[in-house]
Amino acid sequence: MSKPTRNLGEFEILVLSAIVRLDDNAYGVTIRREIESTTGRSVAVGALYATLARLAEKGLVSSRTGGATDARGGRSKRFYRLTAAGQSRLRNAVRSFERMFNGLPLEPR
Repeated sequence: MSKPTRNLGEFEILVLSAIVRLDDNAYGVTIRREIESTTGRSVAVGALYATLARLAEKGLVSSRTGGATDARGGRSKRFYRLTAAGQSRLRNAVRSFERMFNGLPLEPR
C-alpha cells in the first residue's frame, strides 16, 4: 500500500504560489521577495531553502542551474518550476481553501 500524501503546509503553498507568479524568474532571492512583498511576512533564507529541498524531494518542484554571472561572484542561480504533480497539489490546496472560506463571515460581529 502506498503512503498517503500529506497536505501541503501554509508556507509550502506560499512557496509554490510564488514560483508560479515568477515563472522563469523563480530563484531563491526572487521567491523570498515575492512572498514578503505579497504577504508582508518575513521569510528566513534557511526556511525557504529547506522548503524548496523538501518540495523537490516530494517531486513537486524541479530545478535547473542558470549561468554564472559576474554580479554574483561567478556563482550561478538555481531556478525552480512546478512539476505536473506540484501544479495539481497546489490547485487542490487552493480549491480546498476556497471551499472552506466560501460563505465565511470575515467581518467582526
